[in-house]
Amino acid sequence: MKQILFAAVAVLLYSSSAWAQSAPVIYAESFRQGTVHITEDAFEAKLTPGNPTYRERIKDSRGTDRYEFTVTPRGPEGDTEITSWVVRLIDLRHSIYNNILMTDQEPSTDVKNNLWWLNPNGLGAVPIRTKRIIKVDGFYVVIQVEDLHFTPLDSPYLDSMAVKFSFSNSDPRPAGH
Repeated sequence: MKQILFAAVAVLLYSSSAWAQSAPVIYAESFRQGTVHITEDAFEAKLTPGNPTYRERIKDSRGTDRYEFTVTPRGPEGDTEITSWVVRLIDLRHSIYNNILMTDQEPSTDVKNNLWWLNPNGLGAVPIRTKRIIKVDGFYVVIQVEDLHFTPLDSPYLDSMAVKFSFSNSDPRPAGH
């Protein structure tokens, strides 16, 4: 019995790690095409209704605060439940732009223009487990949902989401992309 249980766990671990490695990747370039480099960094946000927002200052290559990175909840109008999270990157020197993670300044249904919206709804523009790579100015932002949970399980309401973010000056895509 223990051998069967061990084999089942091994298969589950292998398949989940193989699935994670083969998660789809979408690459897009922001409408912001500059030469600014940043101080490379990586972090993870564990979002819940009790801790629904995340904020981080991103420094340029000189160590000066240059961007504000935020993750905020979204839900039905007038409701306190969370159905998705929105990721924004604002240039502190040019705050006229609401979100420079977009490929086009105008909202659209184009999948690449919606990589900032972490929407697990099956009808969302981007599948939730997709690795999102967005080139902004002279650097790259990588967004990867690691885990999410609904309460109850069959509801559209999220009670947690774990997301990894990284900022890099070099292209994170594998060679030959």
